[in-house]
Amino acid sequence: MRTLATTVDTADSLLKQTRGLMFRRSLPDDYAIAFRFDRAKTRDIHMLFVFVPLDVIWVADGVVQRVETLRPWRGFARDRADLILELPAGAAEAVEPGEKLVLEANSGRN
Repeated sequence: MRTLATTVDTADSLLKQTRGLMFRRSLPDDYAIAFRFDRAKTRDIHMLFVFVPLDVIWVADGVVQRVETLRPWRGFARDRADLILELPAGAAEAVEPGEKLVLEANSGRN
């Protein structure tokens, strides 16, 4: 098992989910933001007002569905998920669809 991030914020309100990582000029190497949803369905990620490239992981029922690096301002992608993780670009380069992903409760700070 490998750790992708040691500091994980949870986007647990509509405002936090809408804002995501917009307006951030940099991210620590060990950082991620997690978007948790009640059920798996198609979820969009946009990079409007996001100034840094991101690795985005779509997870449904604990299984990675898609991993994509998105470019600042221009990136857009969608896939099925009940959990989405956004990390600094390169942090998820070894993660593959079909792998299990666990978000540990004690890894975040809300």
